[in-house]
Amino acid sequence: MSSAPNDGNVLWPELPIIDAHHHLWNWPVRFLDEQPPRSHGFMDIMYRKSRYLLDEFLFDLNCGHNIVGTIFVECGAMYRADGPAELASVGETEFANGVAAMSASGLYGTTQVCVGIVGHADLRLGDDVEGVLCAHMSAAGSRLRGVRQVCSHDPDPDVLGPLSKRVAAGLYGDADFRRGFAALERLSLSFDALFLEPQMDDVLQLAKAFPGTNIIANHVGIPLGVASYRGTRENRFPTWRQGIRRLAECPNVYMKLGGLGMPFAGFPWSYANRPVDSAEIAAAWRPYIEACVEAFGPSRCMFESNFPIDSFSCEYKTVWDAYKIVSKQYSPKDVSRLFSETAKAVYKMQI
Repeated sequence: MSSAPNDGNVLWPELPIIDAHHHLWNWPVRFLDEQPPRSHGFMDIMYRKSRYLLDEFLFDLNCGHNIVGTIFVECGAMYRADGPAELASVGETEFANGVAAMSASGLYGTTQVCVGIVGHADLRLGDDVEGVLCAHMSAAGSRLRGVRQVCSHDPDPDVLGPLSKRVAAGLYGDADFRRGFAALERLSLSFDALFLEPQMDDVLQLAKAFPGTNIIANHVGIPLGVASYRGTRENRFPTWRQGIRRLAECPNVYMKLGGLGMPFAGFPWSYANRPVDSAEIAAAWRPYIEACVEAFGPSRCMFESNFPIDSFSCEYKTVWDAYKIVSKQYSPKDVSRLFSETAKAVYKMQI
């Protein structure tokens, strides 16, 4: 198998890193051809990265950074084709656990790939979701650390493009959803929350209602700079930051630092228009990362690659180079927290 380029110019090459958020998938061409037209950046990612399995991930991992472990996060891949619909997502957990078993053999290098798994369950099943969660736990054993259910929604359908109709507004406040959410604490599972910047209050209210469940906010709250938000992201930065500070007041909320390589933030990068280098990315992302670390503290923040989705903007090596450039201002202890220790603690990882 070929290796990703490693030019040796890696800052802190020995620093242990846990990639707190990545995906694996394989979308057949026939599946992609059934999706909406490629008029949105997210669909462009799916077409260009239709296959991202262990081999492709290992190619990226072999870039000079010391990635010691990774957290797989649900993305709708490898669902079961047969059986009860509510258990279809267990197929994805089985898939991720199989990759983890391959990695644990030691035949694919020292990185513990998928050492933690965040699956998907529809918490709107209410009291009945506990059986689904137990099925995920049975499929993944100790590797299952939590679940994610997306609530991303915006009145402007062009913000999310082909994803705009997947979730109705107000999911995290839905009574059935909250009955299902209550099962997470009983089973010692965490919750990954994927939402857009204007929906921060939905997550805040959820965190206040369930103080015993750890909620991991994804992708710095996804600041928006596309569609009807185009050209306004920088002017709205103070509003975004205030929302982050309010979220941080809930001690059970944690923040993933990343996801800014997706199209939604509106940075002027894409497969066809790459940034000059990691310093350019670090300068653009720095205000968002610094604001989150300031609000939450390093012990409640963790870096993520969000690959292969963030490959829309840059390579895997470049993402971690940029994070390290931004982190030069922090103490060695805080750097360790941001790059590995927070992820270990929040996801209860033995690594």
